[in-house]
Amino acid sequence: MTPELAIDLFKSTVFFALYMVAPFLGIILIVGLITSLLQSVTSIQEQTLTFAPKLLTLALLFIFLGPWLLRSTTEFATQMFTRMGTLGH
Repeated sequence: MTPELAIDLFKSTVFFALYMVAPFLGIILIVGLITSLLQSVTSIQEQTLTFAPKLLTLALLFIFLGPWLLRSTTEFATQMFTRMGTLGH
């Protein structure tokens, strides 16, 4: 395996990981900002108020995005195994 090929495999793996995590991080960030805004407007400084909506949102995201997550991960793993099979030639 050449260094260029190893770097390409590593780069595609990192970009795939970012692609898979981005929707979760983006929506959790929005929920956190909305929760913080509501806390500052109502002057309620309860720590569980920030944690519970994020946890609930994350659970709902896993339920709704689970099939996409599984399909994309399976396709990526298949591509990687196929590419690794051709490395020895």
